[in-house]
Amino acid sequence: MLLDSRNVNTLWCSVLVETLVCLGLKDTVICPGSRSTPLTIAFAKHPQVRTIPILDERSAAFFALGKAKRTHLPVVLVCSSGTAGANFYPAIIEAKETGVPLIVLTADRPPELRHCHAGQTIDQIKLYGNYPNWYTELAIPEANREMLCYLRQHIVQAWEKSLFPFRGVVHLNCPFREPLAPIIQPEIQAKMAKFAKQDFFSHLRGFNLNNNIQCNMMFPSLKLDTEGIIISGLTQTEHPEKYCQEIALLAKKLQFPVLAEALSPLRNYARLNPYLITTYDTILREPTQAAKLQPKVIIQIGELPTSKQLRNWLSSVQATRYIITCNQENFDPLHSKTIHLRTSIKAFTKSIITEDIINNVGNYLKNWCELETKTIKAIAEKLRPLDNLYEGKTAWLISQHLPPKTPIFLANSMSVRNAEFFWQPNNSQVIPYFNRGANGIDGTLSTALGIADGDRPTVILSGDLALLHDTNGFLINNHFSGHLTIIVINNNGGGIFETLPISQFDPPFEEYFAIPQNINFAQLCKTYGVEYKLIDNWQQLPPLLNPLPKKGMRLLEIKTDRKQDASWLKNDFWRSP
Repeated sequence: MLLDSRNVNTLWCSVLVETLVCLGLKDTVICPGSRSTPLTIAFAKHPQVRTIPILDERSAAFFALGKAKRTHLPVVLVCSSGTAGANFYPAIIEAKETGVPLIVLTADRPPELRHCHAGQTIDQIKLYGNYPNWYTELAIPEANREMLCYLRQHIVQAWEKSLFPFRGVVHLNCPFREPLAPIIQPEIQAKMAKFAKQDFFSHLRGFNLNNNIQCNMMFPSLKLDTEGIIISGLTQTEHPEKYCQEIALLAKKLQFPVLAEALSPLRNYARLNPYLITTYDTILREPTQAAKLQPKVIIQIGELPTSKQLRNWLSSVQATRYIITCNQENFDPLHSKTIHLRTSIKAFTKSIITEDIINNVGNYLKNWCELETKTIKAIAEKLRPLDNLYEGKTAWLISQHLPPKTPIFLANSMSVRNAEFFWQPNNSQVIPYFNRGANGIDGTLSTALGIADGDRPTVILSGDLALLHDTNGFLINNHFSGHLTIIVINNNGGGIFETLPISQFDPPFEEYFAIPQNINFAQLCKTYGVEYKLIDNWQQLPPLLNPLPKKGMRLLEIKTDRKQDASWLKNDFWRSP
């Protein structure tokens, strides 16, 4: 039992940390600073907590986000007072939007030093607005049992509220008076000499929260027609195989095709679902074909996929859409005829299906499956012989060559869209990760490092701007445990903007939208001690993906021409017969 009674602050923070450890805390990310000294000492001293010091607060927050995505447990973030906590904001927004548990501890001046121009002091009350699940300011540390009980139970609440009723951020503002360093206060040591430490934490030993959220079990009367589809959208699940099995059972019983986003695990568990459709974005670009495929029933599981083509098609469909989620959020940005069913896939399947699995495949389902087979073949015939370094071929190759169960982080902008277009169905059980809550490029590298930190080699696919936006993530290298392979598509600018109408207006397009940076990635890697390799041809890539190294960071650069890439996709690929 680790209670540090050298002074009131060390005692207070050791109670805080010990409570978190009893609840299940494994990882804490700490940023340097003076006012947070008592917190830093308490976390760094505890043998059951892995503490990771990271210089840049924005990078630290995204690293913690990645760790929490991977472990599905709260990760603690610690920073000093002032603008340090403000740099956590982008990751906190992302954590809220994607349901990732973080507990943020911002150190602060005591009330008497606020609003009087004391150094490094800003208004930190509700610093993150409505994004946290819960906010509170802790009391000034005191060394008496009543206040330590108050602290312990507030930390229990913080842990619970980061997980239930939905995962997200908890923000605790933590004011401290001097002394911040562990300077001995003899009166505190004397006062705590007879403190019953074991009894104080005994009720937390083996503390377990029920992860099975009880969802709304009230269902409308559904008249399910054979001409229906299931849409599996953005999904980060703790049990991907179970998730895929549950959707497969629903699809088989209903005889519905399953349109699976690249950020869903379904594409990597293809054997479980005979009705898997991965090429819907391409299929729905043919207007006559898209009109014939309009369903009468739509079951959407989780959020909508990234595909703009799919969203436009759904906007034209008059069918009622049932959205299956235990999340309280509105998952219908199209504002169509939707009914949110706040329940699990398993409960939904059980409630509406009574008959045995139907064995005959109707024409509607058959049509989808035949188009899927035909389109997968057409994509392969286009990409396989393509010798020039077209960026979309990278996602196509990665999907076929990663080792089983590899975590892969797909950056925003063109990386995630290329995966949506070209990620092939397989049985590799690869685990996709993403930051699609706010869809920003900030924190790309740091999030991937957080996911990779551990014993499972990880891959990130990113554009050059997304990576350069977070180069401070490379500073984590000294404390990084694990391996990350960074595949960067270097097209010297924002490739996604080449697909937008603004690309036809230059100036100002190149200077203000594409924003080429002209960075030498070999030199950048040398600066941070990161292994570097330039990919000159497609034959080089597969051997570098399987097997993956066990330790360190490695960057594989693929140089492409963003204007040629955009032109090929628009004129050669989408217009293909």
